[in-house]
Amino acid sequence: MNLITIEVNGQTYTMETSKSILDACKEIGIDIPTLCYDKDLKITASCRLCIVEIENKSTLVTACSTPIYDGLKIYTESEKVIEARQEILRLLLANHDLRCLTCHRNGDCRLQDYSYRYNVHDTPYPDGPNKEIPIDDTNSFFVRDYAKCILCGKCVSVCSDINGAHAIDFTNRGYKTKVASSFDESLQNTSCNFCGMCIQVCPVAALVPKSEIGKGRPWETTKVKTTCSYCGVGCQLQLKIMDNQIIGVAKDESGSNLGHLCVKGQFGWEYVHARDRLSMPLIKNRKTGQFEEVAWDVAIDFIYENLQPILNESGGDAVGGLCSAKCTNEENYLFQKLMRTVFTTNNVDHCARL
Repeated sequence: MNLITIEVNGQTYTMETSKSILDACKEIGIDIPTLCYDKDLKITASCRLCIVEIENKSTLVTACSTPIYDGLKIYTESEKVIEARQEILRLLLANHDLRCLTCHRNGDCRLQDYSYRYNVHDTPYPDGPNKEIPIDDTNSFFVRDYAKCILCGKCVSVCSDINGAHAIDFTNRGYKTKVASSFDESLQNTSCNFCGMCIQVCPVAALVPKSEIGKGRPWETTKVKTTCSYCGVGCQLQLKIMDNQIIGVAKDESGSNLGHLCVKGQFGWEYVHARDRLSMPLIKNRKTGQFEEVAWDVAIDFIYENLQPILNESGGDAVGGLCSAKCTNEENYLFQKLMRTVFTTNNVDHCARL
């Protein structure tokens, strides 16, 4: 193990090499502000907010992209650093909608937090052109508000590096730069599969699910960890609950999916509150022709009483079983075991193709 000694804000620490300044400071409990950094994405150092001062170096460096080395002396909150971060925030605010009171992310916005932390109330720079771009709400799942986009690039990176869709990228140059699809096409006409990964990494309110708009502030919602019910992979997620109703989904990095979801896990939860959702077995009343709720024991007996005569008369080839992709692998294994051993049939299929 190759250990080195560094100094951070006057305190000496010993740690392994192959770390960035940002990771090293995080390890020892020193918070450095970031807007474009994400541990799962490539380092772009585009927001510049993580700049720190290194002794005997004339320029500030980005903590996320600068590796540590033996004898390094870092100052994370020097006067020079604070002034530079304040100026970066003023530049960001020049092209940012400052109506925080009615913003969906009010109270859960990194830009708002850092503006408060460094006492930045306004900007001396003229309004940027992105404040005039209309909100893009042309798809069914989320809106993109260009007046709130800070061009951190996280949505672009997660779309290309994690999902592989490459549906969006930076367009235009300079003050008119924005995130969009090729030729500004609607996302429905691109390779976007509406996985929602871009929403989960956005540090501000540039990307907001339509299901959450006006439904509750971040501090009013409760997050409940659960497992996606759409397939046997077992992706973990957190449901955002408001007034005992699901309004959205937040990432949970504890599962095998590392916080990433497909369109079903991210947006396909509305069936939970559907009025016609089945919650009990139904058996058709032969007299009225209407389906009626029955207990599970009654339903299982009904299945047995109707399947057994078929098996006795025609054998196992006359019946088949359809399992569900929403079940776990173990549940589907037991189902096929039931069909093969009890009902003596190999006619087992699944609904994943649907």
